[in-house]
Amino acid sequence: MNHPVGLDKQAAADDAPAEAADTARAALRALRGEVAKAVVGQDSVVTGLVIALLCRGHVLLEGVPGTAKTLMIRTLARALDLDFKRVQFTPDLMPGDVTGSLIYDNRTAEFEFREGPVFTNLMLADEINRTPPKTQASLLEAMEERQVSVEGSPRALPDPFVVCATQNPIEYEGTYPLPEAQLDRFLLKLNVPVPTRDEEISMLQRHATGFDPRDLSAVQAVAGADELAAGRAAVRTVHLDPKVAAYVVDLCRATRQSPSLTLGVSPRGATALLATSRAWAWMSGRDYVTPDDVKALARPTLRHRVQLRPEAELEGATADGVLEGILAHVPAPR
Repeated sequence: MNHPVGLDKQAAADDAPAEAADTARAALRALRGEVAKAVVGQDSVVTGLVIALLCRGHVLLEGVPGTAKTLMIRTLARALDLDFKRVQFTPDLMPGDVTGSLIYDNRTAEFEFREGPVFTNLMLADEINRTPPKTQASLLEAMEERQVSVEGSPRALPDPFVVCATQNPIEYEGTYPLPEAQLDRFLLKLNVPVPTRDEEISMLQRHATGFDPRDLSAVQAVAGADELAAGRAAVRTVHLDPKVAAYVVDLCRATRQSPSLTLGVSPRGATALLATSRAWAWMSGRDYVTPDDVKALARPTLRHRVQLRPEAELEGATADGVLEGILAHVPAPR
């Protein structure tokens, strides 16, 4: 039996988004292998960065010096064919050094806006806690509103736009800790671990055979802005069961009642956990969120949104440990 031409066209139109989503998922999954050409043993961190890109969120990377944080972001930008800029945050860095400023042009006798490094797709804010609060705050509007205001005029930032900020967890002298309000602007806090023994041996062998971290010519662009856009559209269609939504809320409310914490997760944190769980479910090939998706993303999404009591810190408690206990005690839906 022949189907009407109109129905065939409608079916083809319905299949197009699904095909684009499948193509985007395959391309984004390939990112880990491409980044691994330059960075050894950080697959989970790269996955977290891809989830942040899918959710249009920002990332705080924490790890000791020498764990390839900068190289990882540079390589990811190349594999995604995105514009990349790096800013080394220092105590004398001014807000205009980040956002840009008006410069007087002698030829035209007018002020011209010179864009700062924030006008990029992927911005690495290196050692963000080394710059004073005034400069840290200059990123707030850019991160939240995706624009900067100069002399009262808003200027839109490119899309996609993601800030990846790094901080050193062992050196606090001469630093300015990020306030809770700014920490809450980061979608994820990813801990960058020291490589395992085997991974470190593999890294040394690469360097012995001539690997140069400044030369990323071997890294190919396997995805781009189109794949990210298709992925974001697909993530928005991932189904959330009301019981799973209630589970997310129960986890966040439990942090507000924990005796080990002075600050629990805000409602913004609950929406962030929902977003990252949906992105992880889609990357895993499902169109629905499970409680295991929520558990997998709870620590990276919530660890920087809680604050330990001083006495709990003295007893050796950690944010991850408290969250682990909450995940064990809050019943998950079946």
